[in-house]
Amino acid sequence: VSFTNRIGTRTVFVGHRPVSETDAYVEQKFCDNRIVSSKYTVWNFLPKNLFEQFRRIANFYFLIIFLVQVIVDTPTSPVTSGLPLFFVIIVTAIKQGYEDWLRHRADKEVNKSSVFIVENAKQVKKHSEKIKVGDIVEVKADETFPCDLIFLASSNDDGICYVTTASLDGESNFKTHYAVRDTTGLQTDDDIDSLTATIECEQPQPDLYKFVGRINIYRSNQEPVARSLGPENLLLKGSTLKNTKKIYGVAVYTGMETKMALNYQGKSQKRSAVEKSINAFLVVYLCILVSKATVCTTLKYIWQSNPFNDEPWYNQKTIKERDTFKILRMFTDFLSFMVLFNFIIPVSMYVTVEMQKFLGSFFIAWDKEMYDEEIKEGALVNTSDLNEELGQVEYVFTDKTGTLTENSMKFIECCIDGHKYKDGISEVDGFSHTDGPLRYYGKAEKCREELFLRALCLCHTVQIKGGDNVDGLRVNQECWTYISSSPDEIALVKGAKKYGFTFLGHEADYMKVQNQKNEIEKYQLLHVLNFDPVRRRMSVIVKTSTGIFLLFCKGADSSIFPRVQQDEIQQTKVHVERNAMDGYRTLCVAFKELTQEDYKKINDQLSEAKMALQDREEKMARIFDDIEADMHLIGATAVEDRLQEHAAETIEALQTAGMKVWVLTGDKMETAKSTCYASRLFQTNTELLELTTKTMGDSDRKEERLHELLLEYHKKLLQDFPKNSGNWTVSQEYGLIIDGSTLSLILNPSQDSSSSNYKSIFLQICLKCTSVLCCRMAPLQKAQIVRMVKNTKGNPITLSIGDGANDVSMILEAHVGIGIKGKEGRQAARNSDYAVPKFKHLRKLLLAHGHLYYVRIAHLVQYFFYKNLCFILPQFLYQFFCGFSQQPLYDAAYLTMYNICFTSLPILAYSLLEQHINIETLTSDPRLYMKISDNAMLQWKPFLYWTFLGSFEGLVFFFGVYFLFQNSSLEHNGKVFGNWTFGTIVFTVLVFTVTLKLALDTRFWTWMNHFVIWGSLAFYVFFSFFWGGIIWPFLKQQRMYFVFAHMVTSVSTWLAIVLLIFISLSPEILLVVFKNAKRKNHQVRNERIYHNASLLWRVSSNTPLP
Repeated sequence: VSFTNRIGTRTVFVGHRPVSETDAYVEQKFCDNRIVSSKYTVWNFLPKNLFEQFRRIANFYFLIIFLVQVIVDTPTSPVTSGLPLFFVIIVTAIKQGYEDWLRHRADKEVNKSSVFIVENAKQVKKHSEKIKVGDIVEVKADETFPCDLIFLASSNDDGICYVTTASLDGESNFKTHYAVRDTTGLQTDDDIDSLTATIECEQPQPDLYKFVGRINIYRSNQEPVARSLGPENLLLKGSTLKNTKKIYGVAVYTGMETKMALNYQGKSQKRSAVEKSINAFLVVYLCILVSKATVCTTLKYIWQSNPFNDEPWYNQKTIKERDTFKILRMFTDFLSFMVLFNFIIPVSMYVTVEMQKFLGSFFIAWDKEMYDEEIKEGALVNTSDLNEELGQVEYVFTDKTGTLTENSMKFIECCIDGHKYKDGISEVDGFSHTDGPLRYYGKAEKCREELFLRALCLCHTVQIKGGDNVDGLRVNQECWTYISSSPDEIALVKGAKKYGFTFLGHEADYMKVQNQKNEIEKYQLLHVLNFDPVRRRMSVIVKTSTGIFLLFCKGADSSIFPRVQQDEIQQTKVHVERNAMDGYRTLCVAFKELTQEDYKKINDQLSEAKMALQDREEKMARIFDDIEADMHLIGATAVEDRLQEHAAETIEALQTAGMKVWVLTGDKMETAKSTCYASRLFQTNTELLELTTKTMGDSDRKEERLHELLLEYHKKLLQDFPKNSGNWTVSQEYGLIIDGSTLSLILNPSQDSSSSNYKSIFLQICLKCTSVLCCRMAPLQKAQIVRMVKNTKGNPITLSIGDGANDVSMILEAHVGIGIKGKEGRQAARNSDYAVPKFKHLRKLLLAHGHLYYVRIAHLVQYFFYKNLCFILPQFLYQFFCGFSQQPLYDAAYLTMYNICFTSLPILAYSLLEQHINIETLTSDPRLYMKISDNAMLQWKPFLYWTFLGSFEGLVFFFGVYFLFQNSSLEHNGKVFGNWTFGTIVFTVLVFTVTLKLALDTRFWTWMNHFVIWGSLAFYVFFSFFWGGIIWPFLKQQRMYFVFAHMVTSVSTWLAIVLLIFISLSPEILLVVFKNAKRKNHQVRNERIYHNASLLWRVSSNTPLP
C-alpha cells in the first residue's frame, strides 16, 4: 500500500450491497485474506538465499578465491576452498529453508481454515483466504477472528462480546467490545443480510490500540444514520471470542493489511560488540594475508632474477609462458599466493559462532532457577545474537512499577476533605474502626464520604467476571473476579467495597452500586473519557436516577490539582505528599455537577469529535481538556505496590558488578524516591542532587535557575570528586533525581545560546552519579535518556528492563532489551531480546549466563584466528625452501578438512559447556563481572598474545620437522622420506597441538568434551590411514598413498611429534604453573595476615594464646 493510500480513508460496502439500487456497485480492489509470513517461494529460494548469504564479507571473499582457483592455474585445487564454502552455504541454506518451510506450513494452516460467511441470508463455508473486504463473517465462541472485523451484533441482546488478545499482546484478561446500538438487534442471518450500510475508516496501520472510522446505516424512506467507530468496535485477527455464543462482523482489513500482519515487521537489527571485534581482527588477518602474498611474490622474482633459478635445464618454459607479460605473470603469481595462504581467514568461524549462539540460547530457556511457579513460565530468548552482550552491560535502565515492584496493588488508606481513613466499616457509623484504636482522624461530612465512595465505584473501566445473574442482579459474590487493564482500578473498587460501597457491574448502559444500606443504586453511564499517559487521568459522565449529571475524575495529583478550586488543595496535598514519602501510589479524586445545557454541549462536542476520521485523537484531547476543568476535589487514595522479592539484593549485586542502575518511571518523585531507598538504589549516605520542578522554582526564571543548578552540581561532582577519589572509603556517593518537565528543558532548550550546552553538562553530571532516578517520564523520554547515554564517548553497553507497553520504546532503544512477563500485558516481553518472569532473574542472567557467554565466545574467536595462523605459517615458511614455487605443504584433503572436521567440534563443545568459574561463585560474587567488562578478552593485548602464540607454534612445527629431516634417512631400511611426509608430520603436530591447547584451557570437563576432543584426534588418525590406504580413481596423483602408514613406522617421527607438541605447549604449561603458584602464594599470604591479626587481637585483649 503506497503512502498516499495509507494516510487516506477507505469505504467498505457491508455485504457488498450498494447504498441504493440506482447506484452501480463497483467492486473495490483490496488484498485477499491470505497470510504470507514466509520469506521464500520454490522459485526464488535459490537466487534470494544465495544473494543474502554472499552479502556476508567472508562468504563473498571465499567465493572470489574459489573463482580465482577455477580461472587461474593455482597451486591448490578449487575443491580446497570450494568445499568448505559450499558446506557453509548448504548448511545455512538448509537451516533457513527448513525455518521457511515451517512458516509456509503455519500459513497454510491459517489460510485453509474454515469460516462461515453470510451470503443471501445463508451461511456459506469457505476457506479463510477467500474472505474479501465487505464480507459478513460469523464467528462462534472460542474461535479466532479470521481478519479484522467491525462488530455488528452478538448473541447477547446488549451487543457486547468478550475477547482475549493473548496471541497479540499477551494479555489474558477479557476485553469488552461493543456493537453500534443500531445493529445490535440483527441477531439472525436474515436480519444481518437486510443491513444496508457503508463503513468509512482509516487505511490499515499497525497500532493495535487505535482505530478511527464511522458507519453510515441506510434505511428505506429514512435519513441515513451515522455512528462513530473506535477500537472498542474493532475485533482484531488473532483474538479469540470468549463467553459469547456467536457474533457477526464485517471484514474491513484482510490478509497482510490486518493489524496483526502489520505488526510482523522485524525489530531493528542489533549487533553485538563481539561482532565488531571479529571484523577488526579480520582486517588485521587480511593485511597479514596480503603482506605474505606480496613478500612471496617479490622474493620469487628476486630469486628468479638468476637465470638458472628462473629456467633450470630440467624445467624449460613453454612458448606461452615466455610470451606472457611480466606484469600479468606477477599478478597471477600474487593471486596464486593469496589462494595458497587464504586459509588464514576462518570461514567456518561464522558458522560455529552462529551455532554457538543458537544452541547456547537454549541454556537460558532451560534454566530451572529462572522458572516462575506462579505464572508457570521460564525465561524466553527472542534474539540469540546478543548472548555475549549480557556479559558487557555498563548501564541498566529499569522501570519501577511492575519491574522493581509487584504491580499487585493493595488499598491502604484514603483521605476525604483532609480527613484520613485507614480501616473497615461499622454498619451504624459509616467509617469506623473494627477493633483496636480509632483509625480515622476527624470525620468528613457523611454526604462527602458517600460521594467519594461513589466516585471510586463509578470512575473506572472494571468488568466483573463470574457470579450468577438472577433478575439482573449478580449473586454469590464470592465467585466474582474483577477484571481490568490496570491493577490500580481493581484495588480502588475493592477499597470502596471494604468501606460499604460495592460495584455490581454493568447492565446495558447502567452501572449498579450497592450502598452501605444495601440499596441498589443505578447510574446511566453516558461517556467514558479514557485514561491516557499524556493527561494522566480518566473521567466518567453519569446520570443519577434523579436526573442529575455528574462528572467524576481520578488521576495523578499533578494533573488534578491545576483543575480544581485552589482553596481545596492544601488539606489533601499534605496527605498525598506523606503517602508518597511512604512509597504509596496516590490518586486524587474530583467531581463536577453538570447542568442539562452543559451536558448537551459536551455530548454534541464529543459526538462530533468521535465522527472525525482525521485527527480524531487530537480533537478528543482538546475537548477532554475543556470538560475536565473547574472541578471540586473530594479526596485522595493511597495504594501500596510492594517491592518484588529480592529486588533490593539484585540492584545491590548489579552495582557491585560495576553497573550503573537508573530508574525511569512515570510515577511521582516522592513515591519513586522511597522505592529507590527500599531497593537500595540510594544508600543512606548517598547525597541526592535534585533537578525537579520543585527545585526549579517559579516559571519566569526556570531556564536561568536550571543553568545555575547544573553548574553548581557540575562543580561539586567534577571538582570535589578527585579530592576524595584517592581513598575509596571516604569517597562520597551521589544520586541524581530529575523529572520529565526538567528533562524537556534540558533536551529541548529554547533558542538561547547560553542553553545550548545544557545537555553536555547534564550528561557529565549523570555519568558521575552512582545512580539516577528519572520520574514523571513519558515513554518517549525514557528512550531519549537511553539514546543519550548509549551515544556518549566509548559507547557503553546499555540494558533496559520493563514490563509494560510504555517501556517498549526504551527496550528497543537499548543494546539489550529485557521484558518482564508482568501484569501489564506482554508487549514488553514481545518486543524484547530476552524475557524473564521476575526482576531478580536479571542477576543470574547477567552475572552467570552473560559472563560465561562472553568468555566462551571471546575464547572461540581468539582460538579460531590462532589455529588458522598455526595452520598457514608453516605453509608460508615452506615457500623459502621451495623456490617460491607455490608448492603446497599439505595435501588438498587436509587443507579442506582442517577447519570442517579435525578442529571444529572441540571448540564448539568448549564454547557451549565451559565454566571457568562455577555458576554459584559467579552469582554470589558480582565483582567477578568487572574482570570481563569493557570487552576485556577481545582487546588488542589478548589478541596480540594469541597471535604471538600462533606464530611461535607455527615456527616450532616447521623448523622442528625441518631439523628432523636433516637426517634424510628416517627409516631403518635407509629409505628417504619425501615432501608429502614432511607436510604430513607438520600437519599431525599441528592438529594434536591445537586440540591439546584447548584441552589445557578447559576447566569444566563433561563426557561431551572428552568425546569430541579425543574423538577428533582419533578421527584424524583414522582418516589419514583411510585416505592413504586406498588408490582413489578420481585423483590424478596418488601422492598420499601409504604416506601416513609409512610415517608412523619411524621411531624418530614418533619422538619428534611428541617432543614438538610438548615444546609448542610449553609456554601455556609454564603460564598455568605460574598462575597456580601465584594463587597459592596469595592464599598463604591472606591466611598469614589473618593469623597475625588474630594474634594481635588476642594480645591487645589479654586473651591467653592457645
